[in-house]
Amino acid sequence: MNTLHFILTVILLSPLFGAIAAGLFGRRIGRRGAHTVTIFSVAVSTLLSAYVFYAFIFNGAETYNAALYTWMVSDGIRFEIGFLVDSLTATMMLVVTFVSLMVHIYTIGYMDHDEDYDHHNPYYQRFFSYLSLFTFSMLSLVMANNFLQLFFGWEAVGLVSYLLIGFYMKRESAIVANLKAFLVNRVGDFGFILGIAVVVVYFNTLDYQEFFDRLAIHENTMMSFIPGIEWSVITVMVILLFIGAMGKSAQMPLHVWLPESMEGPTPISALIHAATMVTAGIFMVARLSPAYEMSEAALSFILVVGALTAFMMGLLGIIQNDIKRVVAYSTLSQLGYMTAALGASAYAASMFHVLTHAFFKALLFLAAGSVIIAMHHIQDIRQMGGLKKHMPVTYWALLLGSLALIGFPGFSGFFSKDSILMAVSATDAWGSSFAYALLLMGVFVTAFYSFRMFFLVFHGEESDYVKTHKIHESPKVVTIPLILLAIPSVVLGLFMIQPVLSGSYFADAIAVLPQHDVLTSIYASQFDSVVGFILHGFMTVPVWLALSGVALAWFFYMKKPQIPAWIQGKCKRANYVLENAYGFDRLNEILFVNGSLRLGNFFWKSVDMRVIDTGLVNGTVSRVSAMATMFRESQTGYMYHYAFVMIFGLLGLLIWALW
Repeated sequence: MNTLHFILTVILLSPLFGAIAAGLFGRRIGRRGAHTVTIFSVAVSTLLSAYVFYAFIFNGAETYNAALYTWMVSDGIRFEIGFLVDSLTATMMLVVTFVSLMVHIYTIGYMDHDEDYDHHNPYYQRFFSYLSLFTFSMLSLVMANNFLQLFFGWEAVGLVSYLLIGFYMKRESAIVANLKAFLVNRVGDFGFILGIAVVVVYFNTLDYQEFFDRLAIHENTMMSFIPGIEWSVITVMVILLFIGAMGKSAQMPLHVWLPESMEGPTPISALIHAATMVTAGIFMVARLSPAYEMSEAALSFILVVGALTAFMMGLLGIIQNDIKRVVAYSTLSQLGYMTAALGASAYAASMFHVLTHAFFKALLFLAAGSVIIAMHHIQDIRQMGGLKKHMPVTYWALLLGSLALIGFPGFSGFFSKDSILMAVSATDAWGSSFAYALLLMGVFVTAFYSFRMFFLVFHGEESDYVKTHKIHESPKVVTIPLILLAIPSVVLGLFMIQPVLSGSYFADAIAVLPQHDVLTSIYASQFDSVVGFILHGFMTVPVWLALSGVALAWFFYMKKPQIPAWIQGKCKRANYVLENAYGFDRLNEILFVNGSLRLGNFFWKSVDMRVIDTGLVNGTVSRVSAMATMFRESQTGYMYHYAFVMIFGLLGLLIWALW
């Protein structure tokens, strides 16, 4: 085993060992031991990931593809655990481990102020075990070199998210939320596993590289579901895989689980929404870019789905009053931007936004958690106000995160979001004009609801609760992660915009056909320098739309707070539609919840009770009992009975032999 292979193995397994130590031995090592061992294990992964990042990004190390363990070989298909490390993997590894480390540290302070769990039970240790296990699951996914390990990591993050969202197990809403997340993801995962099945059937491999090498062979291969109608194998395969991404990355209509995940503790919201579970689908499509490039129909479908999600989910953020739900809907909207970029073949821009979003979204969630701690777990932004003077560090953290979110020039979100908008405007894919219009409107909406929250929380008149309670800044164990996350939220884009647009950053990991390479054309025609890119941003429509959204939020909620109430009264139908989230929850309840209940009742009564219980279990017992009774009664103890049986038995044998 060479040095790099050993380092990658330690990066992957270190969080797993931390999770096992805190989970199985939590009562023995106590609260301090649990957070120490998990933070240490994730810190080891973070430091080693930084080393790998430096080796692949700055030293130009060649792509590393090797198997760690071979489980079995069946019909020529190898079932393995292995590593594929290139610029894409190295970047994701560092982001995942760093954000996870910040969340681990932040959790110490957050859980000390958590009033929703019993301090006498080992919930604290269990929580840290889940956090570390989540990190291991995500690393398994991003480091995979084959579909088997990808699927394992895919399902593992889904399982651990179920445990984390429902962490407050005594709260009914948390149990409903984690079950909802689990079931909705199963819908997407059904398409995902069908897509992997197509890979196995037609490509006879699970290995990424072998799969890429065989794509050209099946470029014109067709398959038929209905006689007379044929479909491209590659198109069907990549759309099925994308359906899995729609579940994990919360694209319409499989987005309904993500807002409900707010029922978990705030650190979980940051971890799920920032760099882990919700970006798994985006990462998967980028990793499989050679396959997606061969289907223009799939790319157009992805583009339109992403644009619809970005705009329609942003509108829902306007009416939210829970501080965490506002940030949650911004996640849904930003995931739409990332997905739209994938549909425009701007995979590098999409992953760029994944990276910048990881930092500023984790910053926003942890800053929101800091506010919640100060407000003694009140989350309604209408009960806040005037917190700026009480919480200066949190104030600046939330402001910087919000500016990055809306794409203010110079901040990291500006570079990544502007790259996406330019890419969508430059592509000639079907539906690109419609998608670009939706994304532009989404810029205004994002700025409006983000600064609506910001102004209501930190500015304006103090609420009665703030006046009557002692509000103070969160402890350093909470504010230090905010400061560390704020730095990349501001400066990351400055260093990445040039290599991302030029195509050199992800050149070894992402494949784009020349006719689809919109980023290179944008780089050649519009990029002269980072400073020039920023100055040019002030002359573009998206920046002015964002500034207009900020100005309107200030006017509505600081100067004329009666206007929003008046608009709400005049637009009752529109408000009703938004409050009911376009009816998707009701639709999912009818299709999946009620449908699942009916299907479950059918199998329970027809299969479980009649076939299994009555036929197999109770029926077997009854037959065995009847046979036992019959044999028992045949043993009378009288010699003439036995002689009678022996004589007739011998007679029967003679007749059978002579016959």
